[in-house]
Amino acid sequence: MATEYYDMSLRIALAQINTTVGDLAGNCDRILASIATAKDMNVDVVAFPEMAITGYPPEDLLLKSDFVGAAIDTLHSLAPATRGLTAIVGCLHTDRDLYNAAAIFHDGQLVSIYHKQHLPNYGVFDENRYFQSGTQRIVFNRGGVIIGVSICEDIWYPDGPPQAQAAQAGAQVLINISASPYYMGKGHDRERMIATRAADSTAFVAYCNLVGGQDELMFDGHSVVCDPEGGVVARGRQFEEDMVVADLDVQAVFRTRLRNPLLRRTDGNGSAFETVELSGLPLPGPRPPAPPALSTPLDRVAEVYRALVLGTRDYVRKNGFRQVVLGLSGGVDSSLTATIAVDALGPENVTGVAMPTRYSSPHSLEDAEEMARNLGMHFLTVPIDQIFQSYLDMLAPAFEGLSPDVTEENIQPRIRGTLLMALSNKFGWLLLSTGNKSEVGVGYSTLYGDTAGGFALLKDVPKTLVYELSQHRNALAGYDLIPQRVLEKPPSAELRPDQKDTDTLPPYAVLDPIINAYVEEGYSPNDIAALGFDEAMVGRVIRMIDRSEYKRRQSPPGIKITSRAFGKDWRLPITNRFTAGRFPKGQA
Repeated sequence: MATEYYDMSLRIALAQINTTVGDLAGNCDRILASIATAKDMNVDVVAFPEMAITGYPPEDLLLKSDFVGAAIDTLHSLAPATRGLTAIVGCLHTDRDLYNAAAIFHDGQLVSIYHKQHLPNYGVFDENRYFQSGTQRIVFNRGGVIIGVSICEDIWYPDGPPQAQAAQAGAQVLINISASPYYMGKGHDRERMIATRAADSTAFVAYCNLVGGQDELMFDGHSVVCDPEGGVVARGRQFEEDMVVADLDVQAVFRTRLRNPLLRRTDGNGSAFETVELSGLPLPGPRPPAPPALSTPLDRVAEVYRALVLGTRDYVRKNGFRQVVLGLSGGVDSSLTATIAVDALGPENVTGVAMPTRYSSPHSLEDAEEMARNLGMHFLTVPIDQIFQSYLDMLAPAFEGLSPDVTEENIQPRIRGTLLMALSNKFGWLLLSTGNKSEVGVGYSTLYGDTAGGFALLKDVPKTLVYELSQHRNALAGYDLIPQRVLEKPPSAELRPDQKDTDTLPPYAVLDPIINAYVEEGYSPNDIAALGFDEAMVGRVIRMIDRSEYKRRQSPPGIKITSRAFGKDWRLPITNRFTAGRFPKGQA
């Protein structure tokens, strides 16, 4: 009997689905469809992402009792569909408090609920605002295979509960359901962490992550299964829904632990855990192997581009829009924004509008027209110089005796913002603003002009990365989809004669590392100067960043792709006189 007990495999499926916050019925339908697919693939256990029923993060919807009640009713409605397998579904649970939970269904019954134990409260997370921490010590026996369950943050703690202790209590398979937000490179780091947990626990670790966009957050999928030695045996696709199926050789766990007494279950740890029996569905005998599921991870620029496309599509569609409009100036930012929008929504759903003035160069309009032709999108030209002159004439008495300055420059983008919003209102188009992180960071944008819009998809994309993404898209196209002249000409807002961005800002190759060091890395001005940057320049850039907080608070949301984005990650007071810790007096 002992040989038969350990000579078994468990077929597991990780259903990385794209949920929508608050769409309980729609999320339920996705779960049911995935359960049906899992049954067709002869799966024993299927896992779904964290809070799959409600979508993640539901934020203050969790303070609405009718929402919580409806979410729990939806959870219970899933039970009949789970006949014939085991399903682990992210959900809400109430038991004298509210919990971020995982429901364990088995053969048509809701048999247990696990409560998340580690609640993140940093960066974009605010779970202590809503949830109580769980305390259960529980494992599940599925046909002789011992399974531990945890939720997202629980597995990031190397020695704490529950996964390490569950393994010590005999668990051979550790399942973690997650909603882990994306930023550049996080998938690689997360996969390495999962592999480390598997090797440290001498257990299979199956990690199921959410996919899709939710406001500013992007979830990349990239679910993964690692073996007891830390090797990757299955990997889900990035930025796509996927069903990741793997056959786990549970016997390998037993053999490894048998050779090392330190890895075996101890009486102390074992007795501290409750074991829930998932009976009535014995594991099947030999069966054809599951189809291979080992996608190749994308490189840094490719994954960012995919994130921006999916984030744009989900923001537009999930908020009930079908078409978008943007100012198409002939510059690199608007060209990349238009390209991403077309890839996300189709050219028939994107309209670009050129709005030249006396300061617009002929080549800018030519480049905008070529960009629109290359993409096959709708294109309008609405000259605004006459409107601009009307503003100047009306303001002339008030401005008498004063020289033109940034005031007159900013009138132009504000006219453009007004016209774009008029088109948005008339046709129901969502207005995309085109500013990048470099501009948003230092306030190099016009409030109620460049910042007008419903979604800023480049908001967390530094200018230097804008160029990399544009070259990447051209490489995918096999030709200059974004005209080469757009990528080569000096960046300019074209609001006065011969204007260039470098008239006001350091070169972006210098500016972006300073912004990264200050915003994402948390360096002080002295620390940044020590990296080799000019002290006066560092001081000037940081003052621009700090003084622009009021602008950022009024800007539309955008997709988070760096480790610290302006928005949920960045919570500085607008009224703020802190200047301590900067350069010695007189240096900045």
